[in-house]
Amino acid sequence: MKYDNNKANGLQVAYIGGGSRGWAWTFMTDLALEGSLSGTIRLYDIDREAACKNEIIGNSISEREEAIGKWEYTVSDSLGEALTGADFVVISILPGTFDEMEVDVHMPERLGIYQSVGDTAGPGGIIRALRTIPMFVEIAEAIKEYAPNAWVINYTNPMSLCVKTLYHVFPQIKAFGCCHEVFGTEQVLAGILEHEGYADGKTDRHEIHVNVLGINHFTWFDYASWRGIDIIPVYRAYIEKHFEEGFDDSESRKGLNKNFLCKHRVKFDLFDRYGLIAAAGDRHLAEFMPGEMYLKDPETVEKWGFALTSVKWRKEDLQARLARSERLVDGREQVELKPTGEEGILLIKALCGLGQVISNVNIPNSALQIRNLPAGAVVETNAVFDRDVIRPISAGALPESVYDLIRPHTENHKRVLKAALTCDIDLVTEAFLNDPLVKGRASEKDVESLVKDMVRGTAGYLPERWKSF
Repeated sequence: MKYDNNKANGLQVAYIGGGSRGWAWTFMTDLALEGSLSGTIRLYDIDREAACKNEIIGNSISEREEAIGKWEYTVSDSLGEALTGADFVVISILPGTFDEMEVDVHMPERLGIYQSVGDTAGPGGIIRALRTIPMFVEIAEAIKEYAPNAWVINYTNPMSLCVKTLYHVFPQIKAFGCCHEVFGTEQVLAGILEHEGYADGKTDRHEIHVNVLGINHFTWFDYASWRGIDIIPVYRAYIEKHFEEGFDDSESRKGLNKNFLCKHRVKFDLFDRYGLIAAAGDRHLAEFMPGEMYLKDPETVEKWGFALTSVKWRKEDLQARLARSERLVDGREQVELKPTGEEGILLIKALCGLGQVISNVNIPNSALQIRNLPAGAVVETNAVFDRDVIRPISAGALPESVYDLIRPHTENHKRVLKAALTCDIDLVTEAFLNDPLVKGRASEKDVESLVKDMVRGTAGYLPERWKSF
């Protein structure tokens, strides 16, 4: 990497999961729109053909006149080749296939356990973690060997356990997890300010300053301000008037499938109960709460105004994205170059020393940025990004009532990591029984049977020792 006229040139970025048919195109778009960075993106994927197609797509974007960020996209044939000499590593992988995710999300329904996403908490998140953790062990070991000084950005779920695994294997790793759920809640707050007459025209979410505390997909704001205005009383007043209909942000969500419906009524209910603004999509928030509350059955989900995102739809969407990939490769379609709203490129820019950014980030609680969560637990708080450093900002302590909601999940993160590393099915059963979605919903015998069947259903992506169950 070389610096020239406030630009960082010659950056080497390893993209693990470089055959992505979604996130990779977002990443390419934001890189093309940032003129102060340039270099090489090394695409590595177990599906080499998919990476080769993204090589064509990425280079075609970079060749466009309106692309002010110029990058060369290449395909690497091994982790070591991709990582050697890398300044940054991006991890964005799908652990397994949607067939395995179908087991994660839908098999628990036989016990009346419904999941709206199934990739972070609940039975689906736990089983997905069993597949993901061995992959992240391999990735962390490779980073330690080939790129020990690189900054590592994870986008893969379950976010907390992915980041936790990286640090478990390589404690000196410079890794963090990025998630856009906080941005969506900031956008809701911006919309409410406009609706309530505090702002004329479009409100930029970046003007909203929040204190973030919690764990990924279960984050909270205990402070929110805009131009000197305390937003929390505004939020409370809006909820009092609009609790039943929720908040309609359909204008900002045009084109989104009904599988991602969100009227934000779960957020509103959590605020009424706990006094903090829950800062993730309702589909995620619901999965961290007791199953009787928001995910009792499809009728309850409909009442609360969010959606159960079916894996059937995900499979159909994948086919649409595969078809789009072909159109992008042969030039029948181009990626639209407009800002995506993500902040990953801004964080890379800051770490290169080209400015300073404050953003939410998932890292271990080593500085006790949340005072009453355990040291080493992967937490989501704000941090300052600057030249080659991330300085976590102290977020304070969680209120006892919210701490009690988060504690079972941080306990399960430790339990599931150990289960994955030791292939201990009893620990997986313990994690299921400790998870609020499962707790009290079925007998221990039925849960044990479900665990075994789910492990069998995902065995193709698990270490050999799991295949005896």
